[in-house]
Amino acid sequence: MTTVPSRKAHTTVRLHPFRAVRYDPARAGQLSAVLSAPYDDMSPAHARAQRARPHHIARLLFAADPQDAAGQMERWLERGVLRRDAAPSLYVYEQRLGPRLLQRGLIGELTVAGPHTCPVVPHEDVQEHVVRQRAAHMSGLGAQLEPLLLTHRSAEGTGLRLAEWVAEHPRVASAQLGGVTHHLWRCTDPDDQALLTSALGGPRVPLVADGHHRLAAARRLTRSRDGVPWQHSQALLVDSASTPLRLRAIHRVLPGLDAEKAARAASGVARVRPLPSGPRLPRPDELVLVGDGRAWSVTEPHVSALSDALAGLPIEWRAQPAAVTDCLLIPVCWSIPDLPGSVVHLHDADRAVAAVTSQGTGTAVLLPAPTEHRVRELAEQGVLLPRKSTSFGPKPAAGLVMRVLRNT
Repeated sequence: MTTVPSRKAHTTVRLHPFRAVRYDPARAGQLSAVLSAPYDDMSPAHARAQRARPHHIARLLFAADPQDAAGQMERWLERGVLRRDAAPSLYVYEQRLGPRLLQRGLIGELTVAGPHTCPVVPHEDVQEHVVRQRAAHMSGLGAQLEPLLLTHRSAEGTGLRLAEWVAEHPRVASAQLGGVTHHLWRCTDPDDQALLTSALGGPRVPLVADGHHRLAAARRLTRSRDGVPWQHSQALLVDSASTPLRLRAIHRVLPGLDAEKAARAASGVARVRPLPSGPRLPRPDELVLVGDGRAWSVTEPHVSALSDALAGLPIEWRAQPAAVTDCLLIPVCWSIPDLPGSVVHLHDADRAVAAVTSQGTGTAVLLPAPTEHRVRELAEQGVLLPRKSTSFGPKPAAGLVMRVLRNT
């Protein structure tokens, strides 16, 4: 069980400046053409297309051989496509959709292992094979291409301090990705750095919003021969008091499952009702099945069936739609094995519905969005949610700020 400080205690969060590696647009071209969505948000087909571009971050992020990617990164550093900032810096990062501010946070190095570890609270479980894969990629590349995403709540107004600071300083980078504008500021003055980080602490420990596998991978690498650099990780801290992150569900698409058969099988372990008006977002404590031009509401899973499916797992999982889907419906009702490609995870409900509509086959399972309050409440009790339960956003772009351990 995760141990966290009492809510009455003041948690100290130390975010340290570092010399980030960033693209030089004079050599790399427009940043919008070389940055990408985070690793988990890019489809394999899109990643392959982006890798065709000569300086795109996907060439490093999705490389089959991280040693080859490390060589590519070295060549970009030698040619000035990538440059390391001259002085240790903190980075103010914001994302906007039109005039609307989506998030504004602070990027720096966070100690994630060792004697001065900053306490953070994970909220999702991890998969062993994914941790191994991410650790191998990070170690072989010798770099972190995207920051961990953490949310905290400061009573002292971190968000206000960032807003005041950026109003008086010029941006060092801007890019457009998927309609979202990304802005970056670089803070090099030690007094300003102290000011921006002084309000990071608060009565509650920062919550890991995204990056659970990368965090676990970094901690695993600390136990390796060259583990000291991995005691630190670049992290983006967003103050939920000023710009709260959006929390969405992650939906499931089962390409080989006939929707009508799925609904009929689910009726043996839950209440299943047709939705005459078609697909819609599920209400709390509800799942919506979609496929074959129809939709069904799934509620009230049978207590005995759910208890059997979740035997040995936290009792709190019984109220989690992701657990009902992944532990009861998919393996028990529908007999679908946990193999690559058998379940597709999508963060957008419209895309999930379109996936089964365009193919004319398959079943989409739409999940309701959890609340950050409930996610944090469970996390602080040491209860990790099933994998792929939540999607916090907006997530930081990959390649905008990089932590590179090599000395080039």
